Amino acid sequence: MFSRRREGGGRHARDNSQRRARSEQYNEQPADAEPAVPSVGPYDVADAPDGVQRLDLGSLKIPAIDGVEVRVQANPDGVVQQIVLVHGENALQLGVFAAPRSEGIWDEVRAEIRKSLFDDGVAAEEVSGEFGVELRARVRTPDGLTDLRFVGIDGPRWMVRCVFQGGVAVDPTTAGPLAECLHGLVVDRGHEAKPVREPLPLRLPKELADQAQAQQGAPAPETPDNVSPPVNGSGPSQPPRRKPSPRPRRT
Repeated sequence: MFSRRREGGGRHARDNSQRRARSEQYNEQPADAEPAVPSVGPYDVADAPDGVQRLDLGSLKIPAIDGVEVRVQANPDGVVQQIVLVHGENALQLGVFAAPRSEGIWDEVRAEIRKSLFDDGVAAEEVSGEFGVELRARVRTPDGLTDLRFVGIDGPRWMVRCVFQGGVAVDPTTAGPLAECLHGLVVDRGHEAKPVREPLPLRLPKELADQAQAQQGAPAPETPDNVSPPVNGSGPSQPPRRKPSPRPRRT
């Protein structure tokens, strides 16, 4: 586990109507049409504004926002397995996955997350949010009941999945700097074909990977219990996958 606080960074313009509409645009346009560039992120790397300090984690580039701590869990080879942004008592876990060019996958993923929660005895509610339909649930953890809010954002051949935890899971207006991080997030999908829903590769920057290697053998900083809720495989680590197929879709 590597933990580092990022300082600095500016605010991004906000356009709620455009952000809400972006989740629908991939199902409304012809397959060969290029989606409109959103006024705020998450951005595709081709559309990202210049002049912003970001932590480069490979497929995700996280803007430096004052007061937001970026907690990255990586294996000894520097491959990132989990990203959690923490601000005060609130947390935002991020994941990014391959998707088709012509359609979003959040509707399907959300339905499968909801079913998985239901199978685990957890009720989940669909609500309208900033990026479209969100999923809210309350799960039981060793520390008691914990509120979660699942948000999916479809982009060109990628989907970002967010899991908010803490007060921000109940009241999105309190997201503050965490929302600012999300609005400035950049996705670098790459050009190679990938199976739909495959996690896009994430790696520590070289200097951080070297530092993490140097810390091997020493006790690693622990992620607080309240940022990694157990959700039976459909939780923050990655979305539910389709059953294996002899000819998987590639994007």
